[in-house]
Amino acid sequence: MSIPDLSKLTISRDKKVFTGKKKSRKKWIILAIVAVILGAFIALRMGGGGKMEVESGVVVSAYPSQSLTSLNATARVTAQRKAAVSTKATGRLEFLGVQEGSVVKAGDVLARIENKDVSATLDQAQASLRASKANVEQGMAELRDAESNLRRSEDLALKNFISSATLDTAKARFDKARAAVASLNGAIGVAEANVRAASVSVEQTLIRAPFDGVVLTKNANVGDIITPFSSAADSKGAVVNMADMDTLEVEADVSETAISKISVGQSVEIQLDAFPDVRLLGTVSRTVPTVDRSKATLLVKISFTERDKRVLPDMSAKVSFLTRPLTAEERKPVTAVQSTAIIKRDGKDAVFLIDNNIAKLALVNVAGKVGDLIRVSGIKPGDKVVLNAAEKLKDGATVAILKK
Repeated sequence: MSIPDLSKLTISRDKKVFTGKKKSRKKWIILAIVAVILGAFIALRMGGGGKMEVESGVVVSAYPSQSLTSLNATARVTAQRKAAVSTKATGRLEFLGVQEGSVVKAGDVLARIENKDVSATLDQAQASLRASKANVEQGMAELRDAESNLRRSEDLALKNFISSATLDTAKARFDKARAAVASLNGAIGVAEANVRAASVSVEQTLIRAPFDGVVLTKNANVGDIITPFSSAADSKGAVVNMADMDTLEVEADVSETAISKISVGQSVEIQLDAFPDVRLLGTVSRTVPTVDRSKATLLVKISFTERDKRVLPDMSAKVSFLTRPLTAEERKPVTAVQSTAIIKRDGKDAVFLIDNNIAKLALVNVAGKVGDLIRVSGIKPGDKVVLNAAEKLKDGATVAILKK
């Protein structure tokens, strides 16, 4: 039996030839994969679970004054009359009778520094005054006696019962007593001046309120050293800062290019950052005639037409300069929404409200513009609405809010 020659054997490396049936199967697999990817993309765009993605906005409370505003500006509340209360005396603070927020009257004692030394000086001056007055009384008694003696001497001299020398002695005594009384009266004047000087020194140790107002800050405590100019180490100058709340006003920085839109007496609406829902009326009282060249602005002072006890110095505010005074009706807030929230359904104005990711159609009545917003009724402030609603959005549809 002969052995076959294996060296002539070869392996064919030609590509496999697929039948038509295998090609068709591959085509359907590719189409299925594309369909799955497309479906996933659509589901993603719909927000998942069949939800339609929508933009959202909020129904707000707007004020008609926005339509009457010629200029807006940022501002701050300041007190026209305020003071850093201190004293001319130097000493250790031994009494402080107020704290932040204390309401005081003009002349009330706010604090006191140690005054035993000046009080003793005052007592000494008052004692000297009393002694001087007593000396005057003694001098007056001496003067009256000398005057009586002079009269008797004159009568006796007329009858030649006494000599001229004795009469001259009586006159000299009278003149001396009168001069002594004048000198004692002068001493009383000096003593009274000393009393006044000592009283002023004592008064300077009492720190009094210069006007009716409210204590804003307390800068010192009992035991601190108080000096007029706070030049010594660890010393205090002003004990308290206070302001007259009846003189509160608003200061607004207005660009010099817009100052022509402002006039004295112009109506202003003031909105405090601390109380956004509070809008107070004011009027332009004056314009400070100095331009801040670093900011190219002028300072406009606005007085409050109406006041609120919650308004405090240094509060931030926004002011709207109005083209005319507001009526009582124009001061009331109205319901407004962005214009892109309004849609037409069956010829009527409506909006889509968003409630728990469900779009609910709500009819509204459009009542004009309020600034850039649309005044409406039928919905309430705080409601969430769909903006730029698509035509295919239906009442009751599930939506997903786009994140901005």
